[in-house]
Amino acid sequence: MSQERAIKPLSGWGMLGLNLVLLLAAIGMFAFSIGLLNNRAEVAGGLLLALSIPWAIVVIISLRGHFIVQPNHAKVLLLFGTYRGSVRDSGFYWANPFLTRIEMSLRLRNLDGQHLKVNDRNGNPIEIAAVVVWRVHDTAEAAFDVDDFVQYVKVQSEAAVRNLASHYAYDHGEEQELTLRGSPDEVAATLQHELQARLAKAGVTVEEARLSHLAYAPEIAGAMLRRQQADAIIAARQRIVHGAVSMVEMALKELETKEVVDLDPERRAAMVSNLLVVLCGESEATPVINAGTLYT
Repeated sequence: MSQERAIKPLSGWGMLGLNLVLLLAAIGMFAFSIGLLNNRAEVAGGLLLALSIPWAIVVIISLRGHFIVQPNHAKVLLLFGTYRGSVRDSGFYWANPFLTRIEMSLRLRNLDGQHLKVNDRNGNPIEIAAVVVWRVHDTAEAAFDVDDFVQYVKVQSEAAVRNLASHYAYDHGEEQELTLRGSPDEVAATLQHELQARLAKAGVTVEEARLSHLAYAPEIAGAMLRRQQADAIIAARQRIVHGAVSMVEMALKELETKEVVDLDPERRAAMVSNLLVVLCGESEATPVINAGTLYT
């Protein structure tokens, strides 16, 4: 595995001034040599001309050594295929003009994953997608240890999302069981941890990873919607019954405590039945007034 080495090249401004002075000197030497040749000073003029041309070529090549590093960018420097180091600090620099410079962004990037059709832990087909926020933290690993680190992040993110879906149920898990829909924070933490393990070898840090889309596949969406509706109705009925029983119990207790009426077991059961019908019914009950005695 490659490892990043930070280097600090020479300031570009000082070398720019030096190169410009040397270039002007080469131009002046060339013009002076032409003048000597015109005055029939062939030996001196030829020597100066032979010196000025290579001099100018060297200065022009040296000017190629100037480069700029933008904020939150880095330059990876190679000399004839050998890694020499990375420049992370923004500024204007000069380095060996024969160095190959690879520019790399260190800014945060978003990967908006495509919708994937996978099976959850229970085998139900679902559609899932994730958003991954990542950045390059080791320029050497990103440049040399993988072929294309951007494509590598995309492929590994899809693989991690598929693996995540296979370890969790979409919904309706056992008690205290984590599910994709019911435990978004825990699922996001698991996804980020797995992505970091996969992308570390590419010099990438995962800042955040969350599910951006989660739904049943179209072929079972209707059936699952009816199941969710049935579960909601059952849960509502259980709550209603629990509340009605509590209210009936409280009513009977109040009647007994205050000695409002003395009910035998049969009338007590009838009262409980009537109260439960009234409290659990979906529509308002229509009372029937008994104009006689309690036992008629």
